Amino acid sequence: MKNVSEKNKSAIKLVSLLAAIGAVILIAWQTGIMDRLQDVAAMQEFINSFGMLGYVIFVLVFVAVAVFMLPGAVLTIVAGITFGPVIGGILSLIGATLGAAAAFLVAKYLARDMILKKFKGNAIFDKIDKGVEKNGVSFLILTRLVPVFPFNVQNYAYGLTSLGFAKYTGVSLITMAPGAFIYAFMAGQIVREGISLNLMLQFAAAGIILFLVSLIPKYLAKKKGIDMDELKETS
Repeated sequence: MKNVSEKNKSAIKLVSLLAAIGAVILIAWQTGIMDRLQDVAAMQEFINSFGMLGYVIFVLVFVAVAVFMLPGAVLTIVAGITFGPVIGGILSLIGATLGAAAAFLVAKYLARDMILKKFKGNAIFDKIDKGVEKNGVSFLILTRLVPVFPFNVQNYAYGLTSLGFAKYTGVSLITMAPGAFIYAFMAGQIVREGISLNLMLQFAAAGIILFLVSLIPKYLAKKKGIDMDELKETS
């Protein structure tokens, strides 16, 4: 009887999760949010229409993009244009971190069995699982700084590993910070100042920072004996 009860609870969780995902995707499609996520001007207008609540709305959109694996590559750029280079970077980092944390918790606790069944044998999930088992948090740092695996897929994959929530969230926050601030800054400055010599110098400085950050995963890969080419073949 106990096993039957547990199976029923798992089935209810699964049905509820699928219903929630379906509802969000349907609403996003019907309201045009799916199109707006890929249109900077439309997304900016959408966020500004909420006034001061735009800050909260933007973060919630970022979280939804991560949890439901929606297209949201332009969100950091939108933040820089809409809120300015500094506030935009902060909001992007908060949204990305909360979204990554939420997806991690879903995979770790809410829908673990479903995700395990769906992605059993998946090359990316297997690589991340083995990478964490062998190299621990160093593997998370490496894959956050080098996009060998899709960002949204990583969030769920790491939820199935032995990594703890606090460590995962903290490392994700730190490793996502450079990209969040630099891309928001670049977008915001272009809108505010236009193309100028000062802007070019700022871009050059940003490029140097990104280059220095890119050396970290190379160092980790060499130190841990991780073959980056092999990882890229699975992405």
